[in-house]
Amino acid sequence: MTIEPSALRHDSLAPSPWMLRYAHLVPPGARVLDLACGFGRHARLFAQRGAHVLAVDRDRDALSALEGVAAIETRAIDLEASGWPFADERFDAIVVSRYLHRPTLPQLIAAVADEGTLLYETFARGNAVYGRPSNPDFLLEPGELLALAAPHLTVVAFEQGLVTEGRPAVIQRVAAVGRRRQWPSPLDAGDDALDPPRRSDKDAVDE
Repeated sequence: MTIEPSALRHDSLAPSPWMLRYAHLVPPGARVLDLACGFGRHARLFAQRGAHVLAVDRDRDALSALEGVAAIETRAIDLEASGWPFADERFDAIVVSRYLHRPTLPQLIAAVADEGTLLYETFARGNAVYGRPSNPDFLLEPGELLALAAPHLTVVAFEQGLVTEGRPAVIQRVAAVGRRRQWPSPLDAGDDALDPPRRSDKDAVDE
């Protein structure tokens, strides 16, 4: 299920610090699935870094904010109504932020290519103390993302706990790569991770 909609502002275009930190694990030219993308803050981030992004959300109005943005394709899909719609597709990277629908998690993991990347973060148990989401259906159990990824992918980084910047929240995060990815994976990419290159001055204006 999706997290409770009032729990966050999806219209923010500031990328998540976790996505910025591990964006270097997604190479230029990669085909990226941004699941439950909202207004596309991470779709924009990876498109600017040279990826080809499929941005998916059930909110057509939110997706309209991405119309005309270079290297981003949008699809309006309600995952909870339709089930996993990518049965025959695999992606070089899948990114998910602030979204949880447990029935599709096994299919999501299976859709990461053998040399691909998974970047996932969302709310976790304990968040109810700080506000929404508070329903356990929308909150990861301790270690749940790690247990999900580890049997199938190589985990580069995992963390869980309380974040206090902005509104306090309990968050769980994982960065993982396919088992055929060259190892070791770099843990950082210097200044490039914080200042991703834009495609061109024209694209900057279009966005």
